[in-house]
Amino acid sequence: MACEWLFVDGSSLIFRAFHGVPRTVRSPDGRPVNAVRGFLDTLARLVTSRTPQRLAVASDEDWRPAWRVELIPSYKAHRTAEPVPPDLEPQMPLIHEFLDAIGIEFIGLPEYEAEDVIASWTAQARGTVEIVSGDRDLFALVEDPRVRVLYPEKGGLALVTEDEVARRYGIPGRSYADYAILRGDPSDGLPGLKGVGAVAAAGFIRTHGGVAGLLSDGRLSIEEQAGLEEQRP
Repeated sequence: MACEWLFVDGSSLIFRAFHGVPRTVRSPDGRPVNAVRGFLDTLARLVTSRTPQRLAVASDEDWRPAWRVELIPSYKAHRTAEPVPPDLEPQMPLIHEFLDAIGIEFIGLPEYEAEDVIASWTAQARGTVEIVSGDRDLFALVEDPRVRVLYPEKGGLALVTEDEVARRYGIPGRSYADYAILRGDPSDGLPGLKGVGAVAAAGFIRTHGGVAGLLSDGRLSIEEQAGLEEQRP
């Protein structure tokens, strides 16, 4: 079924293309263009298969915003050694130029990540929305039947609906944000509730309904409450 809006996490898909397409793919003058080739091929397949009425690509203007680090110092700290691979950096302007030439918006905002831009677009868009991203944080936006996520996996793009969120994590389909806060996310350096993993986080969601329920039920220590309040969106 065609969607009215297709929002693409450009940073996520460009990195996947860079690591998924052989670096031997080069332009006639010898420049590496594997990320350019892989990203544009993916975009063409999306346009053909999803037939969106409108399309926009979001960019990371700041992949590790200072205001987030101030709140949680460990945020993406382990990625600071090489945030952008040397062979990828010169390919970014080429992608920008190509998208501009064919009339596709590639938009970012200073001090924000692509997922922030997409969340803002989704909140304001009228009609159905499909989001293409390898960032599971965007599962928090899933809202049947209006908002779905197309998540890249080995077998292709998985369609993530509320039912799929429930199947994967054992929680109500609109509870992913609270689940992620309780569980934490080591890949982004985000701590969860101490001693709580995926199974316990899902149990808390089912029993208490989410972070707000846990706080109001008085089941957490003062220290734990403060930690959760800091992470709530």
